[in-house]
Amino acid sequence: MDTNALTAALPRAVATYVEAVNAFDVDAVMATFAADAVVNDASREFADPGSIRAWLDREIVGDKVTMDVTELSRHGDLTIVRARYDGEYDKTNLPDELVLTNYLTIADGKITSLVIVHNQPSPY
Repeated sequence: MDTNALTAALPRAVATYVEAVNAFDVDAVMATFAADAVVNDASREFADPGSIRAWLDREIVGDKVTMDVTELSRHGDLTIVRARYDGEYDKTNLPDELVLTNYLTIADGKITSLVIVHNQPSPY
């Protein structure tokens, strides 16, 4: 599936999130989250709007992070999005092509949880 088809298949809240991240628009990204949303990035939890905004300001928009969606799947209420990430962040010890997995739950058109993981291949 090409990138445009993947983006079109994303739930609206997720598509808007990706578009807002790629536009470096903190307010638009924040608008995709429910008021009680929780974000976990690199095993760090951000559980209130202030900490989510600070994370976005510094590590997403501040580092000019972009997402190129490569895969979409759904498991019950869980939306799983894999994307190539790029930006101006410290790339020391990261692979040349950084693919992160985003696990999202959505309620009433808003993201209620987002967990971002750099998965390793399974040995099985």
